[in-house]
Amino acid sequence: MDLHVTIFCIIIPLLIGWSMDMMLGDPEGLPHPIVFFGKWIAYWEKLLNHGAHLILKGALTAVCSISLTFIIIWFLMKGISHYEFLYIPITSIGVFYCLAGHTLRREVRLTFEAVDESIERGRAQVGRIVGRDTANLSAQEIRTAALETLAENLSDGVIAPLFWYALLGLPGIMAYKMVNTLDSMIGYQNERYKQFGCWAAHIDDIANYIPARISAVLILLAYNCHIGFRRRKGFLELWAFTRKFGPQHASPNSGWPEAALAGILDCQFGGSHNYFGKVFYKPHIGTNPRYLNTEDMLLSIHLVWIAEILAVLIISTTYLLAGWCLSI
Repeated sequence: MDLHVTIFCIIIPLLIGWSMDMMLGDPEGLPHPIVFFGKWIAYWEKLLNHGAHLILKGALTAVCSISLTFIIIWFLMKGISHYEFLYIPITSIGVFYCLAGHTLRREVRLTFEAVDESIERGRAQVGRIVGRDTANLSAQEIRTAALETLAENLSDGVIAPLFWYALLGLPGIMAYKMVNTLDSMIGYQNERYKQFGCWAAHIDDIANYIPARISAVLILLAYNCHIGFRRRKGFLELWAFTRKFGPQHASPNSGWPEAALAGILDCQFGGSHNYFGKVFYKPHIGTNPRYLNTEDMLLSIHLVWIAEILAVLIISTTYLLAGWCLSI
């Protein structure tokens, strides 16, 4: 891979797609591949999620869906690889569709604004971005849920897609989005999905293992890169906090970026949550159950934004250096 190929086939589509997401967010009203993924998964879940051998059926659904996504996109990109006028726009649009940073930050901001107006509006707004039941959440629980989601979905919605794009190009990022969509639809520990969705959940855990930890590091680096306020803790102290509380989360991955943000804010995440009418307890991350406010939200949004920029810079620089080394 020479420098020309690196720049035009990897870096430029990455920068265009990421810039589009930064400016536009999810394109409402336009065809979206993730919507197709959702319909595909719903079809096979309805067809197969009954009777015997549910684990096997769920495994086949997950593995075949992910494999088909990767193979179809790989053949598509292979077919247009010699046509930059097609390759760059298609890859850029694919990257754009697979990133959710702008929408995530907007929804978290809107949640804080809504709960400041009324508890009912806050519950309705946070229900757009969390899977838990929101009907009885307090104002503090709404704000906490929004910031937990902000940290967790920095990994799921931005860093993990970028990670798989860096490793496997457009087929990798699209296959990851299928993994993530499978988990978000059927990867639940309830009666309906516990067996059928267990493979989807485990594959998602594997796919997010490295990106979740990278996300935590990027949040901490973003905090230490932030100019304009006095930092209360250094990187090493916050990393020790993250390593202590990150593994305590019920998820093997979500706790890492959440712990990084909780350490910076000196707050407490976790506790009891209601999912599908049942109470689930998530171990607390942090020890200071202080009141969260708009300033915390603004800082958190700014940090995940900087973390995105750092991720894109790292990927672009790495590929530039690799392409330059291979071209000399």
